[in-house]
Amino acid sequence: MARTRTPVVSGWFTEDAPGGGFRLLGTRCSGCTAVFFPREDAHCRNPHCPGDGELAEVPLSPRGRVWSYTDGRYRPPAPYVSDPDAPWEPYTLVAVELEAEGMVVLGQAAPGVGVADLAVGMEVEVVGGVLNEDADGVTTWTTWQFKPVGGAR
Repeated sequence: MARTRTPVVSGWFTEDAPGGGFRLLGTRCSGCTAVFFPREDAHCRNPHCPGDGELAEVPLSPRGRVWSYTDGRYRPPAPYVSDPDAPWEPYTLVAVELEAEGMVVLGQAAPGVGVADLAVGMEVEVVGGVLNEDADGVTTWTTWQFKPVGGAR
């Protein structure tokens, strides 16, 4: 039986964006043009917004530049799934300033990308990744990750 691919947070990204590929999804306020990620569907979070704007979903930049990075050498707390009996593998966290929006988004690096492969200012792209697979063999929980453009440094 094939696994069902399910986003860890519905509406935060798509695996089949217009033009193809993986994209984070944000919202843009028509009143002040502010863009938000994670998305905002109730009201504009910009305190300087003149108001009366509508929030519309927008795909965010597929690329950006490394703003900061670090390695995670601890098991994450709930709600993240972490089998205490499984061997622990450190992971790399990357803060990326998105190209067009200028906002910084945090995410894990793609598998095989470690802190030695990254540098501040390096161009990276957002890609789909797997956060967890249920033991029942039914669901693959998907998320976003970042990888260097053109491969690791």
